[in-house]
Amino acid sequence: WGPEALQRAKQEGKPIFLSIGYAACHWCHVMAHESFEDPNIAAQMNQHFINIKVDREERPDLDGIYMSAVVAFTGQGGWPMSVFLTPDLVPFYGGTYFPPRPRYGIPHGYGIPSFHEVLLALADYWQNQRDEVIQSGQRILEALLQQKTGNASEGSLTPETAQQATCVLLSSYDWGHGGWGRAPKFPQPMALDFLLRRHYNAGDPNALQTVQHALDAMSRGGMYDVVGGGFARYSTDADWLVPHFEKMLYDNAQLTSAYLHAWQISREPRYRQVVEETLGFVQRELLDPQGGFYSSLDADSEGVEGKFYVWTLEEIRSTLGETDALFEAAYGLTPAGSHGEWEGMIVLQRVATDAELAQRFEIPTAEIPARLVQRHAQLLSQRNQRIRPGTDDKVLTSWNGLMLSAFAEAARALENDTYLQIAQRNADFMLREMLVEGRLRRSWRQGQTSPEVFLEDYAALILGLLELYQSDFNPHWFAAAQTLTAEMIAILRRKMARDYAKGGTLRDAHPKTLGLLRGRFRIEPGLPEALRVGLFGKPRSFTCWVRFSSSSGKVQSDAVPDARGVAIKLLAPRGKGAAAGAELGQDFVLLDSPVMPLGTVALFRDAVYYTIESTPLLLAAKFAATGHAGALLGLLKLRRNPTSPLD
Repeated sequence: WGPEALQRAKQEGKPIFLSIGYAACHWCHVMAHESFEDPNIAAQMNQHFINIKVDREERPDLDGIYMSAVVAFTGQGGWPMSVFLTPDLVPFYGGTYFPPRPRYGIPHGYGIPSFHEVLLALADYWQNQRDEVIQSGQRILEALLQQKTGNASEGSLTPETAQQATCVLLSSYDWGHGGWGRAPKFPQPMALDFLLRRHYNAGDPNALQTVQHALDAMSRGGMYDVVGGGFARYSTDADWLVPHFEKMLYDNAQLTSAYLHAWQISREPRYRQVVEETLGFVQRELLDPQGGFYSSLDADSEGVEGKFYVWTLEEIRSTLGETDALFEAAYGLTPAGSHGEWEGMIVLQRVATDAELAQRFEIPTAEIPARLVQRHAQLLSQRNQRIRPGTDDKVLTSWNGLMLSAFAEAARALENDTYLQIAQRNADFMLREMLVEGRLRRSWRQGQTSPEVFLEDYAALILGLLELYQSDFNPHWFAAAQTLTAEMIAILRRKMARDYAKGGTLRDAHPKTLGLLRGRFRIEPGLPEALRVGLFGKPRSFTCWVRFSSSSGKVQSDAVPDARGVAIKLLAPRGKGAAAGAELGQDFVLLDSPVMPLGTVALFRDAVYYTIESTPLLLAAKFAATGHAGALLGLLKLRRNPTSPLD
């Protein structure tokens, strides 16, 4: 996709075949092998079309635009996306996967023409009925315009809105299998985190119960890799058993945060175990030597989906060196037939809880996890000798920002220095490699960056840097977040003024073509809503003096008049009081201290616990003053108390 290809389509008067997919997409690889590599099909493609391949992860704008068209054509979407465009980039036909041979009357493939048939029919259609093709495309274009401009909502979110959302989530929850919706079933980390915060802020026990049920259902195995850690993208069934085996960075980042927050609230060891295993997987398999995080692992190895992850009972017993009755009971494995059987292989998924195993084998419940972890390690060692799935080693800014947040938050909540070092190296990498001539870029691979950038890239990286700042209080991260925020707002304002002056319709942006519907600023639908709204409070600064009185053991805070009514309130240390103050014994002055963007307040609590050695200090720093308090505590070399919920 670029000027050369688009200009060639106009010069030669040919329609464009646009294939949009992603590296970890199983059916993308299938269609490539079946059709694009077939000499006869390739000849038809080259004769009649200008063929363009796009990675949806690098160009989510194009993916969003043309997926809307495919859904309008067929009523559904997916990848690979196969869409045919006029030279003016208007779609006139589209679909997803097309087989090399027609599938008429075959179950699950009823009425699907072959890709070769599609090519011949559309080539003839373009050659002999071009006016009708163009008119068809214009009708689709008008329909898309109505969708984009039809509904708009104004006003502010209210507590009532949050309560209504909670009721909808709780009433639609699947208590039979966990999660929401039917198969294929996707994890919903944003919904889970929302409900966790509702429980924490509003004391809703039903919200916590729902979250725990969902987290337990997903982490039993199947979609969750109990052997090596990490989550697959989604489950093909309602039971979270057989996944679509690709592993995506952004899924694992968001799910890590959800399980971490659940652990902070509930202190259930199993949630902490999932966090540590998932971050271990990322560190082991998705971490570039320079510090960036890779995007994904393929579903396939040796041309077979899931082959890297599945087992036979004989392989399991051979690897473990014996018949482990406890392990086999945990996963429902028997010679007569095992739980999780899929295409002649076994997908490991727990069928018995720790308590059930402890009762059956008459051992303490606390010993069960360690026994299973030991066996998982043996299986992982054996699995690592297999041919690995392909790795998509491009580094995406927005996804790295999400994982940066996950590592940084886990570092302080779990007091893990390794996580902190990984987060710091990632932040260094992003600020070094993803900024080209002072401008952020979306994608990096082997030293090369893409020219594009999107709103989600700025938002995710800024939030990641702020999360890291809270973990080590290095002002470099906060300053970088401020700079990126200012740049983001400036570019967005220019873009909005230029492209959306007349209401933001498709025509206003690029007359007569689809073009780039939302310019270069777009939020990926699967990413956190916080990225959409969390960064539009402009960072402010004010001057504040903070004094710790060694005589009284109390913290005194005064803000000068230009503080805009925002001040820090620090309460006295608990317990040792004056003794702790005597250890500090000096005044600290903060001049022109930057303040967190107002929109990031949702990431923090009104009261946060910190620790001076063994003495907790309660910090009540509300709203924009949160960042100011962080700067103070950085100077005092304080650290957070990891036992504080959602700290």
